[in-house]
Amino acid sequence: MITIDGLAVEFGGTTLFSEVGFSINEKDKIALMGKNGAGKSTLLKIIAGVNKPTRGQISAPKEAVIAYLPQHLLTNDDATVFEETSKAFASLFKMKEEIDALNEELTVRTDYESDDYMKLIEKVTELSEKYYSIEEVNYEAEVEQVLLGLGFLREDFTRPTSEFSGGWRMRIELAKILLQKPDLILLDEPTNHLDMDSIQWLEDFLVNQAKAVMVISHDRAFVDNITTRTIEVTMGRIYDYKAKYSHYLELRKERREHQQKAYDEQQKMIAETKAFIERFKGTYSKTLQVQSRVKMLEKLELVEVDEVDTSALNLKFPPAPRAGKYPVVVEELTKSYGDHLVFQNANMVIERGQKIAFVGRNGEGKSTMIKAIMNEIDFEGNLEVGHNVKIGYFAQNQASLLDESITVFDTIDRIAEGDIRTRIKDILGAFMFGGDNSTKKVKVLSGGEKTRLAMIKLLLEPVNLLILDEPTNHLDMKTKDIIKEALKDFDGTLILVSHDRDFLSGLVTKVFEFGNKRVKEHFEDINGFLELKKMENLREIEKKVV
Repeated sequence: MITIDGLAVEFGGTTLFSEVGFSINEKDKIALMGKNGAGKSTLLKIIAGVNKPTRGQISAPKEAVIAYLPQHLLTNDDATVFEETSKAFASLFKMKEEIDALNEELTVRTDYESDDYMKLIEKVTELSEKYYSIEEVNYEAEVEQVLLGLGFLREDFTRPTSEFSGGWRMRIELAKILLQKPDLILLDEPTNHLDMDSIQWLEDFLVNQAKAVMVISHDRAFVDNITTRTIEVTMGRIYDYKAKYSHYLELRKERREHQQKAYDEQQKMIAETKAFIERFKGTYSKTLQVQSRVKMLEKLELVEVDEVDTSALNLKFPPAPRAGKYPVVVEELTKSYGDHLVFQNANMVIERGQKIAFVGRNGEGKSTMIKAIMNEIDFEGNLEVGHNVKIGYFAQNQASLLDESITVFDTIDRIAEGDIRTRIKDILGAFMFGGDNSTKKVKVLSGGEKTRLAMIKLLLEPVNLLILDEPTNHLDMKTKDIIKEALKDFDGTLILVSHDRDFLSGLVTKVFEFGNKRVKEHFEDINGFLELKKMENLREIEKKVV
């Protein structure tokens, strides 16, 4: 369907990738993988037509529709939710306007026998056939159906998009993509601003309704659930696996083992050949053999081993100071903002050492509950933080609280204690701040880099209650794995607000669900909770049918 041929991207004397080629077929579900900086987002933008390559071309059928959802949304603030979503039908509206304009022109012209008049009739006939060949579109009904399916309320339709958070804007863009019925959907980190319900809806749509899909995502469960093919960008080239992400990891490991073996064998042969040349280069009887080996080495194509991120770190939290048996006790807690009730009569008891998750759709009160625990807001009811509880808090805006005038190294050096001080460079390297990056001023870092630095800072402070609000949004899979292992070993209490099922799986043992103005306690882990929730939803659907 769509062919990428001989693609190369070069800038500032650096080659990002060269001679990249592959095809995207109808119904392909592709994960685009690779380490940070490998060129994944650049490749996606080129396929979308947003960026131009240095060389090479993208070939697609003339009528093919390619829809692109960038990592950072560009939704305008000059429209309502309904108006913005209706822009999915812009080409249809334009076609109808053109037909109306041509028909209007035909009614006022009188040169019925002229070539121009005949061309006008041909044009309006051709456009009308094309317009009416498209399925009759009741676009208002379709927009309404999709917005309701994505969790918007009817009263939201007339609200300006500027009133909505990043997660809800993401849904507006997804709605526009859905309504276009594109031949290829390109998604760059689509789950960063979505809650679990939205992610599951998106998975269902991509698997059952979408045509071809290519996605960049650090959400392992999401990628595994939707893709059947993995394209890895590494060292300026690509590897194409007809396998989903988890299987691709195994195949990649085998590939690199074979490469390493071939590399080792070649290096051994080169060493032996050089030793032969050195030993016999002045021996007359061996002159031809020596010359032959020299020429062979000159023509030899060297085996390359694909880069492997060898920086590994067994990150350990400092021992948690001893706290009371119940770090957080909530009784009949109610919170409203004006007329808007967030939740009422919420109860929860969190025991020392428990690792729990707060889950629920955006706007249902997860972050509000955290603010109540942090004593940042007023509320009705009782909330007690236990004896000797020392809280470490990672907010979604944590990156903006860093001191921008100092370096990355100094940020960590100022709070590190004990043996950890001797390992600051190792820790920074594991979080992709190796080499010269550790001497950068905080003010020049990107948003994602600041998030990672704020995370390291938090992980080194001696606390016994960790509260993490969406900590994984800007972290790659390797960094998430390091943090997850550290959190598993953390001997304090953990409250996690996250939509990342893979991160939560095997880490939390209890779930508090926020929704419908209340907080519900589930004693299952995240996988048990999701299974239960799907069953509850099925029962609700059955009740509605009856």
